[in-house]
Amino acid sequence: MADSKEKLFSDFTAPSRQEWRDKIEVDLKGADYQKKMVWRTNEGFSMEPFYLKEDVDKLPLVNALPGEFPYVRGNKAADNEWYVRQDIKCECPKEANAKALDILNKGVTSLGFRIPSEKISAEYIETLLEGIYVDCVELNFMTCQCKSLELAQILAAYFQKKGADAQKVEGSISFDPLEKMLMKGKDTTEALANAKAIVETFASYPKFRPIAVNAYKLTNAGAYSYQDLGYALAWGNEYLAELTEAGVAPELAAQSIKFNLGINGVYFMEIAKIRAARMLWAQIVSQYTSDKESAKMHICAVTTTYNQTLFDSYVNMLRSQTEAMSAALGGVESIVVTPFDEPYEVPTEFAERIARNQQLLLKDECHFDRMVDVAGGSYFIEELTSALAAQAWKLFLAVEEEGGFLTAAKAGSVQNTINETNATRHSNADKRKEFLLGTNQFPNFTEKSEGKEPIECCCKNSCGCESTIPAIKTSRLASDFEALRLKTEKAAKVPVAFMLTIGNLAMRQARAQFSCNFLAAAGYQVIDNLGFKTVEEGVDAALAAGADIIVICSSDDEYAEYAIPAFKYLNGRALYVVAGAPACTDDLKAAGIENFIHVRSNQLETLKEYNAKLGI
Repeated sequence: MADSKEKLFSDFTAPSRQEWRDKIEVDLKGADYQKKMVWRTNEGFSMEPFYLKEDVDKLPLVNALPGEFPYVRGNKAADNEWYVRQDIKCECPKEANAKALDILNKGVTSLGFRIPSEKISAEYIETLLEGIYVDCVELNFMTCQCKSLELAQILAAYFQKKGADAQKVEGSISFDPLEKMLMKGKDTTEALANAKAIVETFASYPKFRPIAVNAYKLTNAGAYSYQDLGYALAWGNEYLAELTEAGVAPELAAQSIKFNLGINGVYFMEIAKIRAARMLWAQIVSQYTSDKESAKMHICAVTTTYNQTLFDSYVNMLRSQTEAMSAALGGVESIVVTPFDEPYEVPTEFAERIARNQQLLLKDECHFDRMVDVAGGSYFIEELTSALAAQAWKLFLAVEEEGGFLTAAKAGSVQNTINETNATRHSNADKRKEFLLGTNQFPNFTEKSEGKEPIECCCKNSCGCESTIPAIKTSRLASDFEALRLKTEKAAKVPVAFMLTIGNLAMRQARAQFSCNFLAAAGYQVIDNLGFKTVEEGVDAALAAGADIIVICSSDDEYAEYAIPAFKYLNGRALYVVAGAPACTDDLKAAGIENFIHVRSNQLETLKEYNAKLGI
């Protein structure tokens, strides 16, 4: 059998790169290869549509194994098990405890407790953790930075009191003063002095990591993958340097840091990001210590809120599922799936159940927990990992040259870069260069908000610090479109947009579909039509339907015949729009036609302009 297989393969010659390229050129039928096939990433590099074994063979770590330094293929060699984590806001410790015990019976294996700083006490922790076996469940705690040391001491005493096995207790405290500096503009340099005491409190708990790098906040602010990776590395290195300079052993310092990384919707890029993150962090730690075990990066992946939407919110499930898949295949230690209703309400029990089950599906039905680094050996993902690592490393070095992450944060350079990226992405969404399904592309024409309002970020400063440096401005990508649509919905009359379709069948249908999608993004009622024999017939039908906007949809050549007569016959009785950018545009403008919509239009600004003209 083996001989026959070898003979079969020997009968075929492996295609060369040029032969593959020639075949692609034939299938493109004259279309530009670079424009159609090459992926120009936001990270600053391009990816070819195909790669060969010879490309991957040149990569230095292609033969690395799972569980081995530098951990590009994961920390685990036997399986890909991860913790299913759900976070709980702990206003009342008894209620939080009851909820924790309930969800532990529903598939959750990791708990995250958000504790108000003013409520921290030994009695509070006793109540909160009643009935929870602390060495059997991953436990994560979040509170104000100024209270983190007190919380650490209370937890360590509680673990001792319960006789928990220090080797098995696993979890974290989200002590991350630099996060507050980035997100709130507060100078938290003094709080860094507590890092050593917090780490030493858990020195005998090798799996409890009290220092956090909350880089998911950058993802939620719109950062590109190379940015949240490059900054996360510099962020972690800052803590590593601070701790070792304070006298903490580098092995203890490294194993005390947990990375909470955001996962966005660029599926393959995020798999590559996780792989590259482990590899680069291992290289950084190796400059402090030769201990390979402490060079493992421990990652909790959090699906992003940046691409979540208020309208068509069930689509958020598809987005977070894709992100959870990236995280699972990337080989993280735990995952938090953000509930689909997070943008507009405190997540309901139903939304939280769906979020849990999204992970359980990946485990119990897809068996992602049994496969170690399935991406390993994929020519494309190996190349993507290498290219992304190189770009993130450049950013890391740039931050180090600036004096380190703390210096960069104080100067505001990190915040300014993320804010610029966020502004760029919002601008791209305005122009439909970046699509959000259900928002600026294929919106649900008939959906109403039904009282839903976006939840604004509340930046409460419980420490009483003054804002002295720039802060990252977080706004979801859909927020501007949602504000526009809600404004339209609250108007005395929701505008009606009528498609006056005439002429060439294929072109009028295509332009009507485009125009319906374009205008429905503002919440307008859109009326499509099969076609009219004359423009007068179309205008009369539009006015009879109560149209506030009439969009003429035809071919470029026919606009010279139809557009001006329709405009004159309408005589200002409704807002008149031409779908497209025909060669006769100048002639149409000379006749008084002002409004055109096409693929190069700024959709958001155009819709705002129409609202203003309609008195909304």
